[in-house]
Amino acid sequence: MTSQLSSGKNHINLMRGWPSPDVLPAAMLSGACQRILNNRENSTAILQYGPNTGHPTLKNELAKWLGEHYNVQTDPSRICVTGGASQSLACILQSFTDPNYTKAIWVIAPCYYLACGIFEDSGFAGKLRAVPEDDEGIDLTVLQDNIRKLQQDEQQKPQLKPAKLPGPTRKLYRHVVYIVPTCANPSGKTMSLRRREGLVRLARRHNALVVCDDVYDFLQWSIDPKDQRGNGSDLRLPRLCDIERSMGFSDQDPGKFGYAISNGSFSKIAGPGVRTGWVEASSKFVIGLGDTSSTLSGGAPSQLCAAILGETLRTGELQRHIACTVCPSLRKRHKLAMTAIHQCITPLGYCARETSLVGAQIYGGYFIWLSPREGVPLSSKLVADVAVKEENLAIGYGCMFEVRGDEGSAPFDGDIRICFAWEAEDALIQGIHRLGSLLKRMLENPAQYTDWKSKADERSSFLECYK
Repeated sequence: MTSQLSSGKNHINLMRGWPSPDVLPAAMLSGACQRILNNRENSTAILQYGPNTGHPTLKNELAKWLGEHYNVQTDPSRICVTGGASQSLACILQSFTDPNYTKAIWVIAPCYYLACGIFEDSGFAGKLRAVPEDDEGIDLTVLQDNIRKLQQDEQQKPQLKPAKLPGPTRKLYRHVVYIVPTCANPSGKTMSLRRREGLVRLARRHNALVVCDDVYDFLQWSIDPKDQRGNGSDLRLPRLCDIERSMGFSDQDPGKFGYAISNGSFSKIAGPGVRTGWVEASSKFVIGLGDTSSTLSGGAPSQLCAAILGETLRTGELQRHIACTVCPSLRKRHKLAMTAIHQCITPLGYCARETSLVGAQIYGGYFIWLSPREGVPLSSKLVADVAVKEENLAIGYGCMFEVRGDEGSAPFDGDIRICFAWEAEDALIQGIHRLGSLLKRMLENPAQYTDWKSKADERSSFLECYK
């Protein structure tokens, strides 16, 4: 967007969580598409309805790639091709949950705010529960205590019969835990290994399905200037589905569905427009997900794009693109953003995480989370509204990332999210400096913005067009 508001300044969008146009691999995807469609026998199968769990080439190549990166045994039967992480989440809820049986959706806070609507569309409005995090990730003590309290409360209520009949290839889970365990949106945090292991054990005790949006796992880099590693397997912790796999199946899980799944996506590594992702889980869970009725009717999601992406993995082009283009670009942008933040925002009483993982010189993902120190009085929603008017600047404000319906359990009134992936590098730096100047004005002259407080709700809808 290039419009100018009354500020007369060019628009800068630090809220949009999209990849930069500079890293979209159009030529790579075009070449792969031409190769796979050049042969009539191959192209006919690709352009027809696909197998329920996805295009075989992509499943096989994904299994190889994931196996190498996470040092796990290759098994294509654990892969289900999806239409991206968001579509996949909707299908998981359709097939493995029931609003009458599934008691709550436990969401780490701050959360990926657009996931809340997916849960509500699946019948869970009013059943979303916020779980706070600390430096190691989700607070398991709070989660355990709240699940037990909910179970006690539910015992006093009449039990409704499930509205769904899952059938032999699916099951219903009593709880869902939704997390972004690596380089999280919005906080940038990576959950520690011991916290991941503890969450898997908790899920097994309470028949909970842990849905891990693992969309940033491949977008990590060392922040040590002497260390040029990027996207190496030594930068990643095991996924929760790998941790559970190493434990073997639980005695409480005779169907062998498992309790932790990895929800992956090509949106951040090849482009959101490919609308393709994958789930890795137990083979039984994969079969059940493939039996989602919309898939049975329409065939595997994103069949053509899945074939294209499978070809890029087969040739190694996508792996090289991530390692040589995407990660270096994000690493540079993150460094530029942090330098600008330390120059003009942290002196005003805000702090930003230096690393994603406690004890490691690693960062990753798309986002920087700015938290006010005690005594900083500004509402970030007010800051965001004023930023649009005075600076033609879009930022993410803290209450956007509260869990819908349970905002009071984990409020973020003063926090700010910045995306460093979308804007050009010079605009990124300029936008952070604009934000710093605005915060300084608002802190020095709070009376000047008193009238804005009563009008903030009216203006906040303007931010919708920048998501």
